Amino acid sequence: MKLRSGFVVVFLFICIWTSFAQDPEFSQFYANPLYLNPALTGATICPRIIGNYRNQWPGLGKAYSTYNFSYDQYLGIFHGGLGLLVTADRAGGGSLNTTTIGLSYAYKFNITEKLDASLAVRGSYYQRRIVWENFVFEDQIDPRSGDVIRPTNEKAPDNPSISAVDFSAGAFLNWDGIAYAGFSADHLTQPKNGFYNDNVSHLYIKYTAHAGSVINLKQGAINDEEREFSISPNVLYQQQGGFHQLNIGAYLTVDPLVCGLWFRHNFENADAVIILAGIHFKNLRVGYSYDLNVSRLFTVSGGAHEVSASWQFPCIERKRKIRAIKCPRF
Repeated sequence: MKLRSGFVVVFLFICIWTSFAQDPEFSQFYANPLYLNPALTGATICPRIIGNYRNQWPGLGKAYSTYNFSYDQYLGIFHGGLGLLVTADRAGGGSLNTTTIGLSYAYKFNITEKLDASLAVRGSYYQRRIVWENFVFEDQIDPRSGDVIRPTNEKAPDNPSISAVDFSAGAFLNWDGIAYAGFSADHLTQPKNGFYNDNVSHLYIKYTAHAGSVINLKQGAINDEEREFSISPNVLYQQQGGFHQLNIGAYLTVDPLVCGLWFRHNFENADAVIILAGIHFKNLRVGYSYDLNVSRLFTVSGGAHEVSASWQFPCIERKRKIRAIKCPRF
């Protein structure tokens, strides 16, 4: 009976994923800037490399594991930032795999002496693959012993692997390193992602809007030689198909330490409280966050663990008119 229940649970979650075509999500939004908004490509001016890992609902077994890698930098010859973003999502222990490789360009310019802007586009290669032989259906299981005793009568996918070209766009405004706001839209072409020829399923456009500010909690301006002491309230809204989500929270920075607390609310139900801790030492940043579910999954899901690490390379000293964007580190 336990074996059967486990297979049913995994299968149901994969069906939910397939039906709603929801993108993977990360809780350390600004520690994954290119995934959040392509307009943040090259935001720090200096070259940087970032890695992210998220293990969601570990209490249910191998539910969702997501890996992310990005590299970006500002190039004066292009008047903007160039970036590479690679995302690999594994659902059901590798039974449903999604891989995306994208290149982004963000054009940066100063609107006024204090107001900066960034406009961006990203082109991606999107691939989704289902490993049919990993699935076990109810009609395969002996109700007395729980053993798998026969082939399934379920129809195998016509196309176990699908791929498409995908596009995204984004915009970002930054006022004097104190307040900022951004908007992005992913999957503008809404590529098809159904595994059956008669399935018209497609990847819904994902809209993201985010804004926040950095409030100095000590006297005097913050500069690179001083220890930062600040609080940064933020809000983030996402919508994809019938899925709506609102995140409200804040970061407290006492250099070199950063801590954060967020509340994530799916409009259909309360979802999770996010607790974050990070450290910034010279060019290295490392962060850890935990999603504490407050929904009906609280007792079984195990929440979600997320780790991020980034390295910012030194810039070549030269005069430039474009300022680095100051926003949360995680």
